[in-house]
Amino acid sequence: MVRDRGARYGTTTRGSRLRSGLSLRETPLLAALALAVLAASFLVENFATGRNVSFLVLSVAAIALMALPLTLIVITAEIDLSVASTLALSSAVMGTLWTSGMPMETIIVICLGVGVAAGSLNAVLVTVAGLPSLAVTIGTMALYRGLSYVLLGDEAVASYPRSWVAGARAPVPGTDVPWIAFAIAVLAVGFAVVLHATAFGRSLYAIGANPEAARFSGIDVTRTKFGLFVLSGLVSSAAGVFWTLQYGTSRADTAFGLELQVVAAVLLGGVSIFGGVGTVVGVASGVLLLGVIRNALSLYGVSSDVLMIVTGFLLVASVVAPNLVATLRRHVHRSPPDLGPAHTPGDPVVPTRSTPTERY
Repeated sequence: MVRDRGARYGTTTRGSRLRSGLSLRETPLLAALALAVLAASFLVENFATGRNVSFLVLSVAAIALMALPLTLIVITAEIDLSVASTLALSSAVMGTLWTSGMPMETIIVICLGVGVAAGSLNAVLVTVAGLPSLAVTIGTMALYRGLSYVLLGDEAVASYPRSWVAGARAPVPGTDVPWIAFAIAVLAVGFAVVLHATAFGRSLYAIGANPEAARFSGIDVTRTKFGLFVLSGLVSSAAGVFWTLQYGTSRADTAFGLELQVVAAVLLGGVSIFGGVGTVVGVASGVLLLGVIRNALSLYGVSSDVLMIVTGFLLVASVVAPNLVATLRRHVHRSPPDLGPAHTPGDPVVPTRSTPTERY
């Protein structure tokens, strides 16, 4: 019991924190991912081809990027629903600046700055003004999307250099896996080390479990949450740059509704919406599982509307399932204690020797 409490509040030893990346909570998810891959490989034509693997990786790359900082935010019992709109705003700024003749290297730096500004606005409203992150990021989700339409309207920018577009899609030599997969893997390892093996990572779990207790223990809750929202904006804008180059176009409706898939992947990966629980391994598995399911159904001829329904179902299931399991466990552990053999009146009472544990 003590060990479980330590894992929840981030007070375990370094070794156990590292092992928590592959805890029992993620084992069913990893099994589901393996089963989904095997089933799709045998039942869906062209699923296991190198070309489809490349397409699958590219389709989840932006989701994986935005899911990493969102994982840290949700662990602290907050949420950021503006990630996809920040991506779109970054893409719109990129298209506007490109048509004005600015060099691509400068454009990318400016787009990252836009992401920092967008994340900072969320951070100020949540940490300084004290507003709930759900309401704030719903508002900025609409705000950033609206700014995208102000910049581009209904037009699309598709005149990006072929070298940049091809580079975003390029595979690692000798493989069918795009280079972005290895970049995301390195980034995920970095996030995992920070979350599971540093004092900062422990502080995130503590904030999510009990922010007041974390504050009394010396953790700067306000500064920590502020930094996480800025980080989310920065990574979302980077995802916008990659998205734009990957598809070779900028539109105001870019990645519309993608925040649903990002949140679904994070919650499906075992991160509790109430904070204090979650791992990077689980989120990575959630991203891949969601991507495999959507990709297999798409190859099978399922419409985009049905894919949205499946994503919504998985999102609801990822919230309901942990609570259902916790309720069942409470009922199991609430079984009546063993009082020993019944005593019949008139029978001699035989004294038993109690152990120290029984006495105290």
